[in-house]
Amino acid sequence: MGGKKKLGIKQMEKQQVKTDDDKAAKDAKKKEKAGPPQRKTTVGIMVPDVKDAKIVGEVKKMNVLTPYAVATRYGIRISAAKDFLEQLEANGAVQLVSGSHNIKIYKPAA
Repeated sequence: MGGKKKLGIKQMEKQQVKTDDDKAAKDAKKKEKAGPPQRKTTVGIMVPDVKDAKIVGEVKKMNVLTPYAVATRYGIRISAAKDFLEQLEANGAVQLVSGSHNIKIYKPAA
């Protein structure tokens, strides 16, 4: 019965030009919005020294210590941050509050 009317050649050309222009405008808008490319930072693998008084002092100022918080603070990998926190716990600088096999939460020792 009904259905969509087939477009003529001129109408199809106009529609194609319009969609091409819209697509180009969207791409230009995305490029403007993105701004300059962000600089990638590399994360270090080296664990901070546990015996360094300055680092231990900074750690004690933090309320809650998680591997993620330490990793972002010192620019190291999360696995290295976990090792660092375990070493601090062994030294008595931090105490384990709660933990599972996934995440451990520490607090500075009083």
